[in-house]
Amino acid sequence: MSSEVVILLSNFPDASAARHAVHTLVGERLIACGNIIPGIESIYEWKGKLETSAEVMIVCKTTAHSASAAQIRLLALHPYEVPEILQIPVNAGWPDYLTWVAAQCGPIIGKKIEL
Repeated sequence: MSSEVVILLSNFPDASAARHAVHTLVGERLIACGNIIPGIESIYEWKGKLETSAEVMIVCKTTAHSASAAQIRLLALHPYEVPEILQIPVNAGWPDYLTWVAAQCGPIIGKKIEL
């Protein structure tokens, strides 16, 4: 089961945009869970200029099967011109949690999700 679970990472300009993306992805069952981590400071070069930005990171747990659709949806929800969207494989983890992640991602069967 662990080879099926992946982590998606992405940074957003603020908590509101990050929260909207995570709520949407969970509601659409593209991810099982998303964590919002405020207080990220990013330093990077963009269009020839050194930039420093305050950002909010999201950490999304999903499956390899749902990851492509989750990334496409994340791209559509993202305000950045070139957003950071990284997929990281999970090599090991608590089996019950990995099973839960897999069960949460995919079609809604007989269950309505309130947003």
